[in-house]
Amino acid sequence: MDPITLFALANGAVAAVKQGCALYKEIKGAAGEVGEILKDLDDQFHKRWDGKAVPAEAKNQYIKEKNRVIELNKKGGETSNIYQEIGNFLGTYYDNYYKCLAIFEEEERRAHTEVYQGEDSIGKRALQRVLMKKQLMQMSAELRELMVYQCPPELGSLYTEVEDMMKEMGKEQAVLIREHMEREARDRARRQRRRKEMNEQALLGASIFIGIMLVFYMFAVIIQDRIERYPEHGNCIVPRGSYIYEKWTGTIWSECK
Repeated sequence: MDPITLFALANGAVAAVKQGCALYKEIKGAAGEVGEILKDLDDQFHKRWDGKAVPAEAKNQYIKEKNRVIELNKKGGETSNIYQEIGNFLGTYYDNYYKCLAIFEEEERRAHTEVYQGEDSIGKRALQRVLMKKQLMQMSAELRELMVYQCPPELGSLYTEVEDMMKEMGKEQAVLIREHMEREARDRARRQRRRKEMNEQALLGASIFIGIMLVFYMFAVIIQDRIERYPEHGNCIVPRGSYIYEKWTGTIWSECK
């Protein structure tokens, strides 16, 4: 689990919650007050263009805004879907929030007991953890401010319920994530040991092969030197006159002279 990916998912969920809250507030605000809103739009429009020629663009914008208010009023009973979506995105935020915190805590714990082998420096990695943790906490504060104090009461209650539920789940996730990261560390160490053993075995095999080839080369050099210095002993591997010369030339090296 990459904390950067989890952070991006949490950030996207926060943006979705904010959009959902804005739409929810707009629909709730328009529902039941459509007459007053439309009257206010009429008053503003006529006051702005009283006795003047109304541009087509301004008139179209005025009509478009009135239609939008009317549509919002029609959706007054459709806030349940938006309410559910806000809850889902809020849960997604807290899910990734607590996963990030659990990973940060485990990385900080390991920083005191294990050698860091990542691509980034230790300082850069630590700085990333601090910055992302602060941004996550800031997101949480913004959501609380928005949903509890700036939205209808039902959204404030939704925030409180989801927050309380995710706190407990976050504790459980922290334990599971720690165990998962420990398993990954053990597996990674086992793979590294296995890779090291395979490399050592390959190096040993290559060394033995090279050693054997060097021995054959040395024998070949010695035999060639003997042939050149003592031609009377023939050009065979086994010198003429030796104990096994006849057997040797009678089998494999029959062409030796």
